[in-house]
Amino acid sequence: MAAAAAMWLKPEEVLLKNALKLWVQERSNQYFVLQRRRGYGEEGGGGLAGLLVGTLDAVLDSTSKVAPFRILHQTPDSQVYWSIACGSSREEITEHWDWLEHNVMKTLSVFDSNEDITSFVQGKIRGLIAEEGKGSFVKEEDPEKFREGLMKFEKCFGLPEQEKLVTYYSCSYWKGRVPCQGWLYLSTNFLSFYSFLLGAEIKLIISWDEISKLEKTSNVILTESIHVCSRGEDHYFSMFLHISETFLLMEQLANYAVRRLFDKETFENDLVLRDPLQITKRGLESRAHSEQFSAFFRLPKEETLKEVHECFLWVPFSHYNTHGKMCISENYICFASQDGSLCSVIIPLREVTGVDKADPAYRGVSISTKGKTAFRFTEVRDFEQLVAKLRMKCNATSSPQHIINTEVAASSASDSPKDFDAGPSKLDQKDNSKTVSTEALMTVYHPQDAENLDSKMLKEKMKEQSWNILFVERGHGVSMFRTKKTRDLVVRGIPEALRGELWLLFSGAVNDMASNPGYYTELVEKSLGTCTLATDEIERDLRRSLPEHPAFQSDTGISALRRVLTAYAYRNPQIGYCQAMNILTSVLLLYAKEEEAFWLLVAVCERMLPDYFNRRIIGALVDQAVFEELIRVHLPQLTDHMTDMTFFSSVSLSWFLTLFISVLPIESAVNVVDCFFYDGIKAILQLGLAVLEYNMEKLLTCKDDAEAVTVLNRFFDSVTNKDSPLPPAVQQGSNLSDTKSDHPKVDITDLIRESNERYGDIRYEDVESMRCRNRLYVIQTLEATTKQNVLRVVSQEVKFSPSDLEELYELFKKEHFLSCYWNVNSPVLQHHDASLPYLDQYRIDCQQFRVLCHLLSPWSHCANRDSLALWTFRLMDESSDGLINFKQFACVLDTMYNGSFTDKLKLLFKLHIPPAFTEVESLSPSKGGDLSKEELIHFSQLSVSSVGDSLESDYLKSSPEKGKGKVDIQAYLKQWQDELLKKEENIKDLPRMNQSQFIQFSKTLYNLFHGDPEEELLYRAIAVVTSLLLKMEEVGRRLQSPTSPVKSPVAVAEVPDEIPRKEQEERSSEPTEGSRAQSLRGNHEWSFAFEQILASLLNEPAFVRFFEKPHDIKVKIESAKNLQLKARISV
Repeated sequence: MAAAAAMWLKPEEVLLKNALKLWVQERSNQYFVLQRRRGYGEEGGGGLAGLLVGTLDAVLDSTSKVAPFRILHQTPDSQVYWSIACGSSREEITEHWDWLEHNVMKTLSVFDSNEDITSFVQGKIRGLIAEEGKGSFVKEEDPEKFREGLMKFEKCFGLPEQEKLVTYYSCSYWKGRVPCQGWLYLSTNFLSFYSFLLGAEIKLIISWDEISKLEKTSNVILTESIHVCSRGEDHYFSMFLHISETFLLMEQLANYAVRRLFDKETFENDLVLRDPLQITKRGLESRAHSEQFSAFFRLPKEETLKEVHECFLWVPFSHYNTHGKMCISENYICFASQDGSLCSVIIPLREVTGVDKADPAYRGVSISTKGKTAFRFTEVRDFEQLVAKLRMKCNATSSPQHIINTEVAASSASDSPKDFDAGPSKLDQKDNSKTVSTEALMTVYHPQDAENLDSKMLKEKMKEQSWNILFVERGHGVSMFRTKKTRDLVVRGIPEALRGELWLLFSGAVNDMASNPGYYTELVEKSLGTCTLATDEIERDLRRSLPEHPAFQSDTGISALRRVLTAYAYRNPQIGYCQAMNILTSVLLLYAKEEEAFWLLVAVCERMLPDYFNRRIIGALVDQAVFEELIRVHLPQLTDHMTDMTFFSSVSLSWFLTLFISVLPIESAVNVVDCFFYDGIKAILQLGLAVLEYNMEKLLTCKDDAEAVTVLNRFFDSVTNKDSPLPPAVQQGSNLSDTKSDHPKVDITDLIRESNERYGDIRYEDVESMRCRNRLYVIQTLEATTKQNVLRVVSQEVKFSPSDLEELYELFKKEHFLSCYWNVNSPVLQHHDASLPYLDQYRIDCQQFRVLCHLLSPWSHCANRDSLALWTFRLMDESSDGLINFKQFACVLDTMYNGSFTDKLKLLFKLHIPPAFTEVESLSPSKGGDLSKEELIHFSQLSVSSVGDSLESDYLKSSPEKGKGKVDIQAYLKQWQDELLKKEENIKDLPRMNQSQFIQFSKTLYNLFHGDPEEELLYRAIAVVTSLLLKMEEVGRRLQSPTSPVKSPVAVAEVPDEIPRKEQEERSSEPTEGSRAQSLRGNHEWSFAFEQILASLLNEPAFVRFFEKPHDIKVKIESAKNLQLKARISV
């Protein structure tokens, strides 16, 4: 398409009818005409006639560009044509024509007028020309061109300069049934679209974290488009020049944002993309290729794909060259065929002994390994440079450390069982020999009797012989050829004696183990004796792991299981321990040595089943969603019968979490694990489909979910492994052999073979794409659950309508995220933990609260609104950790909007006494009432009284550890009890308000009343109330101590306008905050109780009217939704 795209033309009118006679029409439809220049390509056309035509059309028709083919746009009943493309060959111009028919033709029917059609086509073609120009400069990194696009992006959307534009594309956005031609901008946090066409401006900004669905789709009008669903709204973008590239980038950015903002526990280990300001289009593409590469070849996640070479690999046992790609990373050379032979090879550089040029005529590269195997690649571009590079890499890796690594790696690559045991035993020569087991449990508890071979053992030996023949042909160890024959043998079941070795090989755990000699032993030493929530859960589950197996009825097996699980929890505290890990690890320990079992567990948890074993089991939920999607495609009659697809999710969760170990007899389950280590999650998905298809008829007759679960359970009980050499006492399915069952026996080998035959065409790439797509849906579903739970709790505390409360929650959560977009080390992001109770998952700091206060508070017009926001935040921040949750936020807003006169006054009163109140203005007199971000954070963390300190210390003592260690249920109950007591707070319990606090309280009232229709009346009311209160205080003072000389403070209230001046005078002579309580006693400062202020204000109808005046929060919410982003930018 790149070559064809270079010949789109800026639309120009073709007005001369004579010029049209110089062209021959080859194709046409209602809106476009494809023409060939007369004489071109015709027999004898190159003579005088052709020359004359060429000269005339160049003179008469400037748009032809002397190209022999062109495409014109026309509208019905119009004599005006517009040239839009030209080409030098029929193949090139046909590509243009096909693209127009495929992407544009069906769309034009939706327009009402020919003028609209022509305007749209012109805009589309101009966009394609600009898109092609942009594509070339992005690749060449032309900074000037990109700066132009960046300036348009900044001008159109007004986002902060820290918002990094990654790339942009020309496309059409569908507003209703009409497409709008414009530009789609992809930046680190937003998907943005801008169009100005036919006098109408369209501007769209969607943050990636709001997207719940992102998919390529097509329908009658939209042949191929990208569908984006955000907050329940559907958006469609179409007519991309390179839709696959665009979609991949959108998918990466959306998933990156979701991981960064929602899924902190897996993101924290991702150092590559932690800083959103470092994201680039090239970086994202490179990362996607590297992830696909390391996942496909089961390499450590740290490996990055450096080079890819198309070439041929000589396959000696088949005597032919297979075509494919050689992929090179820092430490590995890998090859995967692309001709359907399913041949792949992994060559660790630590195994390479030599790299040489071979067959220069065929551009050959020969790589020799320690296993005495030579791999010959041919038709390698720049093969001489590649040989030089690989030699340098191999020299760099032949360091002492890597020599040690190779010795450990030889444990799986060696043919000798003695060598196989040598590595771990050397590592365990210290006192650890008593703690780390060097034998697989199966060899201890089920030693094979070589002399007395029954039929099953003979079959087992025949299997071993088949593998040995394969090893001789295709190599033995990490660098063996993996082909269709390898998979066929895996499907039949790996022999017991080879199972641990081949699991290690196929999972890639052999590479981790080789790169980290002695790591497990050190980890065991460090982790044993530690006491955490994870270790408590491990101890609880130890004897629930394969309890019927003799290996786990003894201390040997239990101790090994404890060490592996505890070591892993110590290695990866983000995961720690999750139920199901014990079942999986116990099976691993049966067939692999203890250290190998540990590295197999690492491979499963961190690579093969990503995010399965965290607190929210997101990975398992994602794969269940993929499973549901595959059921819809392959078993539509089942989905038609099931009214609710969640049945499949609930019944299959254990299948995914335990790889069918928890539902199948152990002797059958290990065959499933064989396939899993070879084919990954694809094997589990295929088997799940085969199980459902096998039971299709019975499931279609089920009336409810319970009946369907019973059908599946009976089926799993009937699965056997007739070739299993395990003793009858160990086999879980053997107990059924003698009983009469209405369910026929199903052999696991037949079931797995059938799943491969029927569903083996499910491609690994398609599964990964579905995982990506469904991850957004799963996380947004979890977020919706969090929201529902929070709203259910908070709705009982406030009087807001459900819809208003939901809108407030979205604004609150949005403010949480806005602080994370452009701040790598955002404290709010660091505190976010999805494993916390629902209310504590999203919290905001004082700065974010101020923004929301300005947008939503009915008192936001107040001149000292920053101070009010600060004091309100301090009042709510009872834990003194600088963060508040949505319940606290909603309750204080509810008081402002829906509280009674007394409630609102009590809130204002509490804002002007400790712990909420603190002096603020004196630090920034030039700004008036405004506070800088730094000042706001400083004051929000200031401790003003011992009351606040005691609150903080109480919180620290009673608050459960959030996400770390053991959760203290008693502490939660105590907090809940304290909250109930607070509800019963009596106004008599409120502290008295002192002199300076009362002056600030009066000033706040003045600011609140400013601009009110009854402003003058309210000002006079303040004066009256203040005068009355001061007189009451003076009388009370004289009654208490008639001999004490007291300076009358009545003058303070005589003239309302003097209050600010009087306040300054009082403040200038104020004692420091720390000694305020002492000065109250020593200097006889006057103070007021809340009941006095309430009683006085109730006597003023203007006051009561002001505070009981209803405010509509809906207006504020709508305004806040439009201004929230701008408010954040201006901060």
